[in-house]
Amino acid sequence: MINEVTRLYEPITLAEMSEVKLMNRIDTKFVTTVQKLTQLLQMAKDAYWMQEIDGQRNLAYDTTYFDTKDYDMYSKHLHGHTGRQKLRFRTYVSSGLQFMEVKTKNNHNRTKKKRMEVTDMNINDSNKVQFLHDHLHYNVSDLQPALNNHFNRITLVNKAKTERLTIDTDLEFNNLQTGTMCNMENLAIIELKRDGLCYSPVLEMLRQLNIHPHGFSKYCMGSALSNDKLAINRFKPRLIDVRKILNNK
Repeated sequence: MINEVTRLYEPITLAEMSEVKLMNRIDTKFVTTVQKLTQLLQMAKDAYWMQEIDGQRNLAYDTTYFDTKDYDMYSKHLHGHTGRQKLRFRTYVSSGLQFMEVKTKNNHNRTKKKRMEVTDMNINDSNKVQFLHDHLHYNVSDLQPALNNHFNRITLVNKAKTERLTIDTDLEFNNLQTGTMCNMENLAIIELKRDGLCYSPVLEMLRQLNIHPHGFSKYCMGSALSNDKLAINRFKPRLIDVRKILNNK
């Protein structure tokens, strides 16, 4: 269904997208069903280009998140702390490229991302240790792999090149500590990424489809659904919404 709609878009290459890196950005997330996403993609086809790499437009991603042994990164997100961080290894499946990334949310609601290209997830080699020392607020010795997830991503760029829209579907989670797996194939996570509050063509389309801003951290939601020892408190309303969407097939 989705792959058919992607053919309606004019392509944009990675090189052409270089002006829209948005490494220091404001993110707004939306959560909906795959069915509503299909409607949105049909509405947006004249206002956006779609990223294409080697003829592919719906690209597979694989991500492994690390956390402390007492899940401090998860806990800080749960309690809404500013300066909270995430550490992940992201693999672009089609190319095999892998990056270690540290994401930091500051008190101005901006996300800053630092990354380095890597060939494995051994966090104890000297280059990674130095990178983490420079950018992460945790000791390497306290870290462990916590959650793996797999999803497919479509990336749109508006024709003014002022924003990116990433759309993730076919989410699968594997908790690396509990062994629990979770499938969210009917869920679509839409993330609007832009510097400042510049005009966004998609916002009116989202409003028309009754798709509203909705916080969704893949790491936190995946962890909460696959590890019953974790506190969920403030995540409860989001988890209820997610379950409703997953059941609305």
